[in-house]
Amino acid sequence: MRRAGLRTRVSAAFAVGALALSACVTVMSYELTRSTLLRERERTAVRSTYFDASAVDAGLARRNANVGDVLGSLDIGADRYVLVQRSGRWYARSADTDAHAAVPAALQEKAAGGQAAAQRVDRDGVPAVVVAVPLDEDTVFYEIVTLRELEQTLQLLALVLAAVATMMAAGGAAVGWYVTRHALRPLGWVADAARGIADGDLGTRLDPDTEPDLAPLTASFNHMADELTRRMQRDRRFAADVSHELRSPLQTLAAAVSVVDRRRDGLDERTAAAVGLITDEISRFQELVGDLLELARSDQPAQREATNIVELAARVVRTHRLGDDLVEITAGDDARTWDIDARRIEQALGNLVENAVRYGGGPVAVRVGPGFLEVDDAGPGVPEDLRSSIFDRFVRGPAANARGAGEGTGLGLAIVAEHAAAHGGSVSVTDRPGGGARFRIDLPEYQG
Repeated sequence: MRRAGLRTRVSAAFAVGALALSACVTVMSYELTRSTLLRERERTAVRSTYFDASAVDAGLARRNANVGDVLGSLDIGADRYVLVQRSGRWYARSADTDAHAAVPAALQEKAAGGQAAAQRVDRDGVPAVVVAVPLDEDTVFYEIVTLRELEQTLQLLALVLAAVATMMAAGGAAVGWYVTRHALRPLGWVADAARGIADGDLGTRLDPDTEPDLAPLTASFNHMADELTRRMQRDRRFAADVSHELRSPLQTLAAAVSVVDRRRDGLDERTAAAVGLITDEISRFQELVGDLLELARSDQPAQREATNIVELAARVVRTHRLGDDLVEITAGDDARTWDIDARRIEQALGNLVENAVRYGGGPVAVRVGPGFLEVDDAGPGVPEDLRSSIFDRFVRGPAANARGAGEGTGLGLAIVAEHAAAHGGSVSVTDRPGGGARFRIDLPEYQG
């Protein structure tokens, strides 16, 4: 299972933290508000009960007073019920004949002992408060006050607080996303700089003044880039120096071998075969040294000049003794003149054609289009797992390996990639429709 990204994890942590904090605040706020409202409602119920009890006591004091009539004279709403227990008998308003069932036995005992009291009960699924006020030794006044409106208010409050908690969690996630986006921005700069160096721009550096808090990281990265640049320059100088020093003795050796090779007919069979083998290896060695020198000079900027790209492609084809009809032109007349380093592009295109001749069954098309050059061959193609590495140095494709180690240096395609990069472009390989491989050089800055 793929692990979530840093930004997602931080945002989730912010969301969970905000949700936990808001949930705690919500629960505390709800409980505090609930207890406060309940206490206030109970105090109001007790005051109302005492007021009604005094009115009932005054009504019962009259001669021949009827308890039902006295209770009926009270001004109460739909959320209040009044009862009188007198000499063990219950009296209520005509609509409340069963209301005494909601009075708890414990409350009745307290009231029978002459003690006023109140208790919360549940009447028909609705919370209520029962208040008992003794009027005399045989008479107790009860008032049942329902808390339906308060319960509805508390439910609404719970919904509001839950919505607030949800919004706080969403806000926490948004804040986490925003914070991580800005906090990770310097890492994006580092990634862009590293990508630039990997693409060949060795002058890429981070600005230490952009983010003072990351100054140590910036300094370390720039130091690493400096060391890498110096190391690559040393390697290039070493390759150039070695290749240059090898050229003179190789030329002398090649000249000496050519003298012997011209007299091969007068040698015995084994000696002639050995001379031929030496001649081939010296030629390959000279080609390798030349390619190494070319790679060593590849970090130099391209020397651009106006070049007729169609004539360049035709020249490459003729150099390899191929027909001019191999060149296909898809660019218009206004796109035939390119601002390029003609030597480098000619060598890059020549390497692709040479690669097709050696390993691809021969080129079938050399295509010139707006900002691109393509070489199609009739070979077996390049497997997808090798397409990203075939342009590395000393990497040989399966077709080259199948032909043996005696041909090629493993640097031809690497030189193509270096020359394309020097022009701000790239090189790639795909399958050719109908079979074979299609090598493509893209030069987005081909026009001046």
